[in-house]
Amino acid sequence: MRARDLAEPYVSIRSDANAVEAVRLLVTRRLHGVLVVDPTGQPYAILPAADLVRTLVPGYVQEDPLLAEVIDESHADHLCRALRGRSVADCLPVGRPYLPTTGPGSTAVEIAELMARMRTPLVAVVEPGDSGQDQLIGVVTATRLLQYLLEAA
Repeated sequence: MRARDLAEPYVSIRSDANAVEAVRLLVTRRLHGVLVVDPTGQPYAILPAADLVRTLVPGYVQEDPLLAEVIDESHADHLCRALRGRSVADCLPVGRPYLPTTGPGSTAVEIAELMARMRTPLVAVVEPGDSGQDQLIGVVTATRLLQYLLEAA
């Protein structure tokens, strides 16, 4: 099976949207990640839910995990406040956008390898467009890929 056959339409959020909206989207739809598009609607990045969780944890706790033991629950209950006033783009890893892509002819094994290597639950399937910009065909989710592999077993 090829990427074009496994790709599905997938929920997206703009990079300039409020980060709290991204959390709501992930929670209400029970997603492992979301496709981030730029203000023109072009695929820009993948934002895994784990990266949003990482954004909530204060840097000093990430540097010294033992500090997590001394933070009381009343403080922990307010972790989402760290997202106030932040955009989705602010929650992406520092550096270039993280957008694992593959072409429509990629095999299931090639997609699985990409997901494993990039540690991503989503891969965007794109093909070159007439204007020089990639056109999004859809997204292959790890769940969809596993479903296909299980059925083929």
